[in-house]
Formats: sequence, structure tokens, C-alpha cells
Amino acid sequence: MPKIEREGVGIYYEVHGEGPPLLLTHGYSSTSTMWHGQVDAFAKDHTLILWDMRGHGQSDYPDDPNAYSEALTVGDMAAILDTVGAKRAVIGGLSLGGYMSLAFYRAHPERVRALLIVDTGPGFKKDDAREAWNARALATADRLDREGLAMLKSATRERATASHRDARGLALAARGMLTQRDARVMELLPDIKVPSLIVVGADDTPFLAASDYMAAKIPGAQKVVIPASGHAVNIDQPKAFVDAVEPFLKNLPA
Repeated sequence: MPKIEREGVGIYYEVHGEGPPLLLTHGYSSTSTMWHGQVDAFAKDHTLILWDMRGHGQSDYPDDPNAYSEALTVGDMAAILDTVGAKRAVIGGLSLGGYMSLAFYRAHPERVRALLIVDTGPGFKKDDAREAWNARALATADRLDREGLAMLKSATRERATASHRDARGLALAARGMLTQRDARVMELLPDIKVPSLIVVGADDTPFLAASDYMAAKIPGAQKVVIPASGHAVNIDQPKAFVDAVEPFLKNLPA
């Protein structure tokens, strides 16, 4: 089981196929297995790199609250790319994974060949909207502390089927990685200079406006709305998801 060590924290990753690198990041409280339905399609022509964020899946669950942050997550992504020998990659993810992909571009624009942003929001400009989001994230953390992993059973499909070892890691990840502190990622959007594809499920109501906003703000961005799908479009409509993404990947400049 391949892992990298980051200051004593083990980060799980897996590599499929050969070709230009494609790094995909899962959503909060999901795991890398949420992408397994796409492995055959994407690993045909790419080195597909999947991984588990800290506090999730097969990665470690450190007890220190300071071991969970946006900056550390972005650092984990860079370290995985270093380990597999990828100087540049298509960087993509769903929900929190999509947000972290944007944050990765902000930190390492030279390492991003293209962006694939799925069912994602770019953050908040207004403090009250950010505070409302953070209140929900903190409430999720508190519920995990109270109820443990059982609370995920009633969650969305990609979460209910995810396998985690410890609810405490997920609670700390909610507090340190899911909460938002500023609008820096949102303010970055007009400065993105790589091809970008935004994918959203037609029924993923909370993220429709955010997807429109990103498509308008990121220069040259393409947007695809996938019918009859919710927050995890790649699970709800796996074929339509691949059909939307494959042409984008094929037409990228070298």
C-alpha cells in the first residue's frame, strides 16, 4: 500500500496506467475509491493518481488539530506528484477536492497543465456567507464526535460507501480543511491561465450558481451540466461524466 510520509503523517496514494499525469482528489468524507469507476477510462491514456486526504480512508488520522489545513493538503498533493515523478499534471477534484485543486493552482501554477473542477464552490467573498458555511462544517465535526462514523450512513452515496477508520480524523478535517478563512481562492479565478473544465450535476442545486460563477470568471473555461445527477456526478452518471471529460483531456495542448 503506497504511502508518502509528511512530517510523520502517512498519505495514501495509488497510481494507474501510463501517460500524462492526472491527479484526482475526492470530496470531504469520501475517499479515493469514489473515482474507481473512472480508472479504466482515464488510465487508458494517463497516469491516473488517486489519493486519500489526511483524516480520510487509508491515510493517517493525526490527533493534532494543526495537522489539518488547506496549506498542508496542497503540500500533500505536491509531494505525491514529486514521488511519482510528475513535474506537471492535470489537477482535478470533486467538492472539497475541487477547491483544493484551485488552491493547488494558487500555490503551484507552474505545475498545473489543466484544471478539472467538479461539483465545487470556490469559496466566499462575503463574511456572512463564509460564516454560514463554516457553521455547517463545524456542526458536521461535532456530529462526528458525538455519533462516530455511523452518521455517514445517511449521507450522500459517495460518503455512505466510503471506508474510514476513525471519525475523529474526519471531524478534525472538517474543522481544519473544510472551513474557509478568506477569499483568496475565489479572487484567483480571473488569473487562471490553464484550460479549465467545470462539471456539475443538474440536481446539485447548492453548486449550480458557483459553477456558473467559476465558468464566467476563469478565462476560457468550459462548463458541462450533467442531467439526472446530484453532488457526485461521476457516481450518479459515470458514462456521461467520462464522456464530458475525455474530449477535454484529449484536446489539451502538450
